[in-house]
Amino acid sequence: MSIDSAYDVVLSAVLLILAAAILLGLYRIFTASSAAERAVVGDLVYFAGIGILMIVGIQSGSAVIQDAAMLAAFLGILATVALARILTRGER
Repeated sequence: MSIDSAYDVVLSAVLLILAAAILLGLYRIFTASSAAERAVVGDLVYFAGIGILMIVGIQSGSAVIQDAAMLAAFLGILATVALARILTRGER
């Protein structure tokens, strides 16, 4: 087994794990009892999606996809902070 084929196997395994995390997260979003739980699991789903986007960018060798994924991650962090402020009603 060459290094390139082992590399592809690892990336494919990570894609499957992230896809499973998204599916389980979506199930948990629909069964969660509070808004805070849905927000946390929503972040999991969002960042797992970004992980999939990064792996696709790595496999295709596209810097544009990787840049878009990093920008989306930055915006996701800002959204997480904003949602935390909303859920806590601005308390620190």
